[in-house]
Amino acid sequence: MTAATRNCRCTDTPDDVADLLARAVGGDRLAWDDIVRRYAPVVSATVRSFALQDADALDAMQMTWLRLAENAHQVQFPERLPGWLATTARRECLRILSRTMLAPTLCDTAPDTVADPAVGPEQRVIDADTTRALWDIVAELPPRRRALLRELFTDHPLPYVEVARVAGIPLGGIGPTRARALRQLRDMLIDVGLNPDA
Repeated sequence: MTAATRNCRCTDTPDDVADLLARAVGGDRLAWDDIVRRYAPVVSATVRSFALQDADALDAMQMTWLRLAENAHQVQFPERLPGWLATTARRECLRILSRTMLAPTLCDTAPDTVADPAVGPEQRVIDADTTRALWDIVAELPPRRRALLRELFTDHPLPYVEVARVAGIPLGGIGPTRARALRQLRDMLIDVGLNPDA
């Protein structure tokens, strides 16, 4: 049992946690946010212990919260929620590690021909115009989605904890919000005649 798990158990009574879970299952967003706030240190500490790359660590945390969202109605012992979350986070980390180990290794040889990395002035103008049009469309998104995309797609993105704070969404909500924002952005690009696949 980790220190973070022990700390959560001694401050939360089974009735408190059972009430939070019941409200979260019933669709109470504040209850869900409270669960994430209370138990994020448990999930984060567990994932950090695996020393995954940042993107993989974030995936493991998001999948842990997703598993809770899918199974919150089945939690029989609310007082064991911190342990449940830690175990789920460990399983997600192990799944990611096993997937990484099974991935084919990249070839170390360089191709015989390499495309010219220099971009002509015409292409730079087209790229700048496309970028400007894209950010104009992003500006039309709802505030949270707009803020999230601006924070994620910059030259120097912030850590996900900061992105969540700046965008005003829970850490576990970054992935789903990003997916919805990109879907909406894609539809908007199609509406104005830009091909998002190009």
